Amino acid sequence: MMTRQQLKNSGKIMKKTCMPKNDVTEEEIGQIEQGKFLEQRNVMCYIACIYTVTQVVKNNKLSYDAVIKQVDVMFPAEMRPAVKAAAENCKDISKTFKDICEASYWTAKCMYDFDPKNFVFP
Repeated sequence: MMTRQQLKNSGKIMKKTCMPKNDVTEEEIGQIEQGKFLEQRNVMCYIACIYTVTQVVKNNKLSYDAVIKQVDVMFPAEMRPAVKAAAENCKDISKTFKDICEASYWTAKCMYDFDPKNFVFP
């Protein structure tokens, strides 16, 4: 279990992995956590990459069960109920998209809109 700061630090490693893979700039993805979601393919696939690295994407689909498991492992206890509520609220969004990049993007955006203050994204 990590503090929010440790969570942010582990996110930096994921970010270094996923940025070059998806050819995104800090300007494009640096403020996702503050709600700046650019509707661009490379940004969408960057979000999918982060979800893949955190193992919440299984067989090219977002797994709600995996999200809940990761929240228990990675998030500070005081944030868990809120993040799980957001995941619960947004869990069906990915079913409307065949494409993992779009599914990941709209799920992340939904979770941000549901609860901006407990949304963490590298």
